[in-house]
Amino acid sequence: MRLRSLKNHLSKYLLLYVIACMGIGVGAGYPAAGYVTAHKGVFTSLTTVAVFFIIYPMMVNLKLDSLRLAAKNWRGILLALAYNFLLAPLFGYLLARGFLHDQQLAMGFLLVMVVPCSSMSIGYTGLAEGNVELATVVMAVSFIFSIFAVPAWMSLFAAQYHMPSPTWILIKSMLTVLIAPMIAGYLTRIGLIKRLGERRFMQLLPLFPSLSLIAMYGIVFLIFFMKAPLIVHKWELVAWLTIPNTLFMGVTLLLITWIDRLIHLSYEDHMAIVFASTGKNNGTAIALATMAFSPLVAIPAATLPIFQILLMVTYLKAAPRLRRYFSGKRRAEAEVNDV
Repeated sequence: MRLRSLKNHLSKYLLLYVIACMGIGVGAGYPAAGYVTAHKGVFTSLTTVAVFFIIYPMMVNLKLDSLRLAAKNWRGILLALAYNFLLAPLFGYLLARGFLHDQQLAMGFLLVMVVPCSSMSIGYTGLAEGNVELATVVMAVSFIFSIFAVPAWMSLFAAQYHMPSPTWILIKSMLTVLIAPMIAGYLTRIGLIKRLGERRFMQLLPLFPSLSLIAMYGIVFLIFFMKAPLIVHKWELVAWLTIPNTLFMGVTLLLITWIDRLIHLSYEDHMAIVFASTGKNNGTAIALATMAFSPLVAIPAATLPIFQILLMVTYLKAAPRLRRYFSGKRRAEAEVNDV
């Protein structure tokens, strides 16, 4: 019960904790700029540890055998992949070209666009009484698909901005950030189930999302602590991220809703797909940015949760209206067929 309460607390106040970590990081990091420079290796090691503990706990909770269920809803899976790895990167590129003229911030914003969906999308889907099974499968498939999609897209974007593409570093980072934690998490899951039994393991499950959230808060603090002087001197660039972030979330939510209703998707499947397609895994983006690029590239991923949570919760509160919106279409079609 305590573990579940901790998880619920950390999730409920995610927005406040992220803002607090950003503020404390800048406030503490600005006067300590010399100390950070002198101990860069220490902070790099701390970042690596935080990166691992963002992803590893997610993988303990991830049921890899759920991938076999994907064939039962191939349309939903393909839609989610198209939204995640085609719509988001292309729309993100247009927004970056229009609003972000700092190359590193633009690359950071685009990195967020190509990472897999957030594990919190499953929670949002459950709260909206959507298809949780589909949301789980989409998350698993998107993590695997991102191993190939992220390096490919980032190489294209780097070429557009005439920046060197750290393709090999990015691939190694994908192995470190996704593959190694995925294997370790899966082995941990098997080991714990064998040792504790299925029932006790299920009681332990809330611990792992809590570890991910705590690690994410830690790395947000580290990013803003390490880059505090740059953020203070270029605060207007960071503030400018408000526009593309809000536009991406708002327009994507509305567009996916319209498309899903147009193609006669059920309300339950739509809620699974829309949350899995719009909610980006900021922890993965932060991890990749700090390992393959630079902490400045990680700033868009560190600030996106502010807008992501606000718009996701707003969309969640509209669930009753959305249910009527999708069921109304089906009722109208049924009446036409009856005639």
